[in-house]
Amino acid sequence: MKLLYPTSIKLDINSLEGYSVDLHPYDAKKPIPEDLVDADVLVTWANTPDNLKDAAQRMKKLRWVQSLAAGPNDVLGAGFDPAALTITTGSGLHDNTVAEHTLGLLLNAARRFFEMRDYQSQGKWPGHLGGPQPDRPAGAFTTLQDANVLVWGFGNIAKTLTPWLTALGAKVRGVARHAGVRDGIEVYSEDKLAELLPQTDALVMILPGSDSTRHALNSDKLKMLPNHAWVVNVGRGTTVDEAALVSALDSGEIGGAALDVFEKEPLPESSPLYKQKNVILSPHAAGGRPRGAEALIADNLRRFIAAQTLRNVI
Repeated sequence: MKLLYPTSIKLDINSLEGYSVDLHPYDAKKPIPEDLVDADVLVTWANTPDNLKDAAQRMKKLRWVQSLAAGPNDVLGAGFDPAALTITTGSGLHDNTVAEHTLGLLLNAARRFFEMRDYQSQGKWPGHLGGPQPDRPAGAFTTLQDANVLVWGFGNIAKTLTPWLTALGAKVRGVARHAGVRDGIEVYSEDKLAELLPQTDALVMILPGSDSTRHALNSDKLKMLPNHAWVVNVGRGTTVDEAALVSALDSGEIGGAALDVFEKEPLPESSPLYKQKNVILSPHAAGGRPRGAEALIADNLRRFIAAQTLRNVI
């Protein structure tokens, strides 16, 4: 059996030895070498679209693709068919990094660090942001203490994030396809959004990208949010209607937005989001550092050899 692993990430390959498999590194930015196209297993991370398309077309003996990304969008978009081979994701490898980034965006928005930085770059003193301030004023998002935070897309990342939010005093509720209580957090079905959004100070979007989630946050739902509410998106850019979001920001329908993902990346220089007053932009930086990749690959490799169900199968 032959397994290809990318040089785009430093992996401790020693953890994969002893599985009766030949391990071969490959460049994720170049076509697969001819002597490696007969591999059984392909591990992907930060591969270029051309590299993945080349692999999908030429690797006819491939039986399993292990992506280290949280979602399978790049692999599926390249033409790998989940009906013809097994595709697994790196779900769980990015929970801590994305949750930490999300917490940072929320604190940035509430304490207006972004605005302080803007004044600093101009050599000006933002006196209105310092000195005596009202504590937890109604109709404003100024702190996580007692803030109503709604997490739409309540998966592993949300389960990591919510204890940190509750530790800071936030009141957290979740939204998912199926209602229930998850790790002590009340999770509602999506048909309850009309009731939940008007009570929200900060809406955190962690939805996956798919046809069913495209523009899930649209103009109608943005109108349901209070005028002071912030939108934070660390899921997929396609889940937010950016034109509707810009319109809501322009009209003051919402308080602001902190975005790590976009419909088109890199975000075009012509995007009006760059010039918005109450917008924080980060360049798809929430994840990017899969933790525990070796353990996931090794566990799935053991399962694969034993003809057992793999983890994170799409």
